[in-house]
Amino acid sequence: MKISPKKDESDDEVDYEDFEEEEEEDEEEELPDFEITDLPGVGPAIGKRLSEAGFKTVEAVAVASPGELAAAGSIGETTATKIIKAAREMLDIGFETADLLLDRRRNAGRISTGAKSLDDLLGGGIETQCITEMYGSFRSGKTQLAHQLALNVQRPPEDGGLGATAIYVDTEGTFRPERLVDMAEAVGMDVAKVLKNVIYARAYNSDHQILLCDQAMEMAPERNAKLLVVDSVMSHFRAEYTGRGTLAARQQKLNKHLHHLQRGAEINNLAVYITNQVMSKPDAFFGDPTAPVGGHVLAHVPQTRCYLRKSKGERRICRLVDSPNLPEGEAVFSILKEGIRDV
Repeated sequence: MKISPKKDESDDEVDYEDFEEEEEEDEEEELPDFEITDLPGVGPAIGKRLSEAGFKTVEAVAVASPGELAAAGSIGETTATKIIKAAREMLDIGFETADLLLDRRRNAGRISTGAKSLDDLLGGGIETQCITEMYGSFRSGKTQLAHQLALNVQRPPEDGGLGATAIYVDTEGTFRPERLVDMAEAVGMDVAKVLKNVIYARAYNSDHQILLCDQAMEMAPERNAKLLVVDSVMSHFRAEYTGRGTLAARQQKLNKHLHHLQRGAEINNLAVYITNQVMSKPDAFFGDPTAPVGGHVLAHVPQTRCYLRKSKGERRICRLVDSPNLPEGEAVFSILKEGIRDV
């Protein structure tokens, strides 16, 4: 028997943990969460294998591909397709009108960058449910902004935060808890609490990076994480895949990694902030020869893409390059001991 949750637009609180999932909340009794073993064809043995592979919720099953689910559960693709179809029917995933989508978009949170000019450029800050990419040369402020976001996400909503924790995946060894101490002391936050609310991991190769990001998506709900930082997303891919002969394999692996990040951001209502390295175009005779690495595969996935560059002194310039709903523009901010601030 298939169970389908009823939608009620009159509810005061609606939690969108998946694309179109709505959970009805009742004052007397809440509806129980669906388990993957509630799906037809998923017994204890298959459910255990799926959970060990990361498919712990019906939401994760619903957005999986038949090939992924078949490999994870050691089942045939036909069976996997039926399980995915049942999960989507259970969650009522399908078409919806634009007004319902607008309501869901309004529930997306935003994390302040610390500078009002930069927040205004980004429409209020770094947005949850999507990926925001910052690319630029060294000392342009990408990592400093990552530290500031890891602090600000812990602040209450009235102060530009989400009252949540941050997960930080460091691929270049540039994370410094001392910077969090400086930033926390500047705004009078409890330093010990701030440090405990940033969950850190050092990635040593691209496979390790992908594994850590998958683990981050699994732990996000239980740790109340609303920010995932990947600094930087291309460092290991660029070092491990050299030459044109490995380009296709690199881009396929990168594409899958980015889509997993996007899927996790939507399921967990999470803001994914990635930094990216740059290269110099030798054929550019006019204008700025700086270009982000990763090619079109990386360019297509992030919803918001920004270019950071250094200006005079501690000033930095952020240019909004791509966004589905925001106009192009620039913002100037400063990097001080206290953190990211307006000029």
